[in-house]
Amino acid sequence: MKRIFVTLAICAAALLILTVVLGLNIGDATSAEAQGPISQHMLIGMGALTFGILVHAISLTYFMGTGRWIEETSNAYGLGEELYNRSQKIKYGTLPGLTVCVGLLIATGAFGAVADPATQISLDGFLGLSGATIHFAIAVTTAVVNMLTNFSQYVAISKNSQVVESVLAEVRRIRTERGLPT
Repeated sequence: MKRIFVTLAICAAALLILTVVLGLNIGDATSAEAQGPISQHMLIGMGALTFGILVHAISLTYFMGTGRWIEETSNAYGLGEELYNRSQKIKYGTLPGLTVCVGLLIATGAFGAVADPATQISLDGFLGLSGATIHFAIAVTTAVVNMLTNFSQYVAISKNSQVVESVLAEVRRIRTERGLPT
């Protein structure tokens, strides 16, 4: 799972960075020449948003699946609750960052829509900034926080993999003692 997660996290980060770069290259958003770059920025941005959320969903699904497996295996082999509790602690440690990232991804898209000069809603003048500046600041924050959170999720997946290996080692030991195939 670690290799898969790293690949997905790198792709998500690359898409987020590409979206920021495309947004910086738009120029005057009210000109006719900007419509092509705006369309590219919006399409790749929506793809980056969706892919970023997918990476976090895969991480959460991994923790849910392994947590359930550890719980059932611990109950079946009488391993106690220590390994299950370690896995739960690791999983719940990732949830705040994951939740913040999903919120930031959605907020970036929403503020991008508001920054579009074709919309009736405008944030221009809020805190003395333009809507595009606010969107840019949130987008950069989102990209940085996502990369940091993906790194922490990778560390958590690594730690959880060690817990899974410990469960497997205990199951092998018990099955060997009972004369069962391993």
